[in-house]
Amino acid sequence: MSEWTIDDVIAIARRAGDAIMQIYVQDFAVEAKADDSPLTAADMASHRIICDGLAALTPELPILSEESKAIAWDVRRNWQRYWLVDPLDGTREFVKKNGEFTVNIAMIEDGVPVLGVVLAPALDYLVHGERGVGACRRDGEHDIELLTRRPAPTPLRVAASRSHLDARTAAALEKMGSSERIGMGSSLKFCRIAEGGIDVYPRFGPTSEWDTAAAQCVLEAAGGVVLRLDGQPLAYNGKDSLLNPDFIALGDADLPWRSWIDG
Repeated sequence: MSEWTIDDVIAIARRAGDAIMQIYVQDFAVEAKADDSPLTAADMASHRIICDGLAALTPELPILSEESKAIAWDVRRNWQRYWLVDPLDGTREFVKKNGEFTVNIAMIEDGVPVLGVVLAPALDYLVHGERGVGACRRDGEHDIELLTRRPAPTPLRVAASRSHLDARTAAALEKMGSSERIGMGSSLKFCRIAEGGIDVYPRFGPTSEWDTAAAQCVLEAAGGVVLRLDGQPLAYNGKDSLLNPDFIALGDADLPWRSWIDG
């Protein structure tokens, strides 16, 4: 097996981020994928750089990227260790040019995210985590340890839209009582929990496995949890569909989240 460190993965993410930013500062075309989600040249440039970089780094490991051709479940179900990549998470934010988009690279072992790198190139923001090691924000050449807020204070700070809430999220917020809503795009919501800036992120609606894996690893390495509504950790590559179930991300696992959830 090839010898490598998380810094090698960070270097790949930064190369992808540089390519994204070269397109970000220009006028660019936006296509629609089959599910009507947007696709730009930046998505594909990042995809190619990451897949080529990871293939050179760990030629023995398969790679599943949002922009890959579909990989059949009969093939994926035999994967014990693989890379899970979102080359540009938050393409809508990229199109709006609000900076809240990320490059997400995760390693999955037996359904669990064990390494995660999240880069927001427009914000010069990079965090990384390794299961059993810890999570950090990269500041220049130095790493600053990330820890969630435990115990969570009152009022809770919740990642939720300021302008539009689905009915289930609105009901959960009402049951939480006093809380502050913080709007934010892409996987940055998990990262803000990891560094103590947010306490709760309830997600009732479709997300894909590549949307969450890298940032979940960072959050869990910082002391938080990402749970399905049955209380089990959000897991990966366990079924044909790559869609996640509803989940809730918490900086403090002792919060009474079950009392907030209907059903």
